[in-house]
Amino acid sequence: MAVGWVKVGARRDQRGMTTAEYAVGTVATVSMVGVLIGILNNPDFSRILWEIVKAIIQVILRVVAGG
Repeated sequence: MAVGWVKVGARRDQRGMTTAEYAVGTVATVSMVGVLIGILNNPDFSRILWEIVKAIIQVILRVVAGG
């Protein structure tokens, strides 16, 4: 019977996430998406975003028109 030496406290190669890390990452991702959906569905945010887009378009048109 062959007896081999065993390294005590040998480190395992830890490529990728473990199950708990996947769970935490998934919960964080879903939470952030929920917050973004809430913000994007807010009528005040949509109005402000549209005003910013219109202002950018007006600046571009002024620069193109030379005025």
